[in-house]
Amino acid sequence: TPLQAAAENGQLELVELFLGQGVDVNEAIAHHFGRTALQAASAGGHGAVVECLIGRGADVNAPASKYRGLTALQGACVSGDLGIVKRLLAAGADVNSAAGYYNGETALAAAAASGNVELVEVLLEAGADVSQPSGNKHQTALEVAVAHDH
Repeated sequence: TPLQAAAENGQLELVELFLGQGVDVNEAIAHHFGRTALQAASAGGHGAVVECLIGRGADVNAPASKYRGLTALQGACVSGDLGIVKRLLAAGADVNSAAGYYNGETALAAAAASGNVELVEVLLEAGADVSQPSGNKHQTALEVAVAHDH
């Protein structure tokens, strides 16, 4: 949708315009593997857009789509944006939400794959489950870290 495209590209003014016209902040369509605008903005590292969407009632726990899907928190971990991760956690994002089945990663596994120790620590402090497997590969965060030489 235009909202998802604007969020994915960090276009805050367009996001605000679309929301002002009554566009559903939580709409997800198959073309983007079911991503919501918040999931797109989080994965893209667009903090101002994330803040706007949360302020307009975006669901911080919208489920990941089946195919390579990521929740907003998982996407923020893939992008490595600690500020967005902290904002999502403060808004009630589930640190242990399920990964998309096909090549999906838990938030902790995504952080472990990048070797971002500070991000891993924030997730662990928020209660991340170290034994939770990711998607169809069924790897824990520790196994992911080892596979990426971290």
